[in-house]
Amino acid sequence: MADTNLMSIPGQVDPVPVARDITPREDGRVDLIGLPKDRIRELFETAGLEPKQAKLRSKQVFHWLYHRGVTDFEAMTDIAKTMRPWLAERFVIGRPEVVEAQHSTDGTRKWLLKTADGHEFEMVFIPDADRGTLCVSSQVGCTLNCRFCHTGTMKLVRNLTPGEIVGQVMLARDALGEWPKGSMAGLDDAEDEGHYTSDGRLLTNIVMMGMGEPLYNFDNVKGALKLVMDGDGLALSKRRITLSTSGVVPMMDKCGEEIGVNLAVSLHAVTKEIRDEIVPLNKKYGIEELLEACAAYPGASNARRITFEYVMLKDKNDTDEHAHELVRLLKHYKLPAKVNLIPFNPWPGAEYETSTPERVKRFSDIVFEGGISAPVRTPRGRDIDAACGQLKTAAEKKSRAQRDREAAEAASA
Repeated sequence: MADTNLMSIPGQVDPVPVARDITPREDGRVDLIGLPKDRIRELFETAGLEPKQAKLRSKQVFHWLYHRGVTDFEAMTDIAKTMRPWLAERFVIGRPEVVEAQHSTDGTRKWLLKTADGHEFEMVFIPDADRGTLCVSSQVGCTLNCRFCHTGTMKLVRNLTPGEIVGQVMLARDALGEWPKGSMAGLDDAEDEGHYTSDGRLLTNIVMMGMGEPLYNFDNVKGALKLVMDGDGLALSKRRITLSTSGVVPMMDKCGEEIGVNLAVSLHAVTKEIRDEIVPLNKKYGIEELLEACAAYPGASNARRITFEYVMLKDKNDTDEHAHELVRLLKHYKLPAKVNLIPFNPWPGAEYETSTPERVKRFSDIVFEGGISAPVRTPRGRDIDAACGQLKTAAEKKSRAQRDREAAEAASA
């Protein structure tokens, strides 16, 4: 039975996050994924291990979880055989449950995932020639109600825990064969762990651009990304991680100071009237306040530019005048900026249309001529509703019986 205690939806005020770092399980065991080494040590001590023993075991388990990607305590070969059942009785190595996995014709993959308490969310993997980017969700649903975004039509259910966030990265590595020797089966410790093969595109980049507003779940996002960046953990450079916000101004400086990843800002309009309409958060934190916070973002420089995302909506925000004003604003605030122009990705019931290719090109040319990079993002995964602004859990589109029928048909085929 799903936990139906929904997070309150307070409109244009900051939602109160659920104070939870672990989702309780029905079997009473504790999921270790998403927990830092010190927290694992504390849990081992509470469960009865001597402090010295707890410290040693937490270090070993942390390595197996995040460096090797194992999902079974029995695979932890440097832990005594008698110790492994003790761990399995009390703890679990979790992954989000996969409800449905889809492949786009362009190589994009989308997973519908489920938490231990029955809530569903999505993640997307986008392969390119020189990189593989995982689009990670931070909340179940969203509270921002951006009018061009399908995810924004969902209610906000709750924040994802650090384990549910980092679990998406772990699951993607599982699916892509990204761990040394995949499952580590039969790996001799003397072998070079750094040499392994992947059955898919390498996962090189992470973007916090999935469902939800990451800065409204700051502590859990921070905890998850610290594990991703930990040299003893997943060891991904902070320069390969981008956090996207719709403009939660009070948290932006904190994000730069305490997490230190690249910043992307969902701008989408250059006037108060239009941004108020399509990004309602603008009524609380206006464009000028937002751009001032961007100018003060720790670590921003020409080498680490802030990305401004701008969805192209026909006859709404795509005129020559809008392009010139965008250049003026970015130059006025002296922002080291790059603009991603995103052709609107339609979804059933959307009230906007996509700007024509000619209009998008003209807009891009004006911004380029103003001295600011403005590439047009190629839509990816549209055929499986995995493109920007299209994420909305299939639970609301497809019945459980229908999914079960499809799974049975796929298995028999």
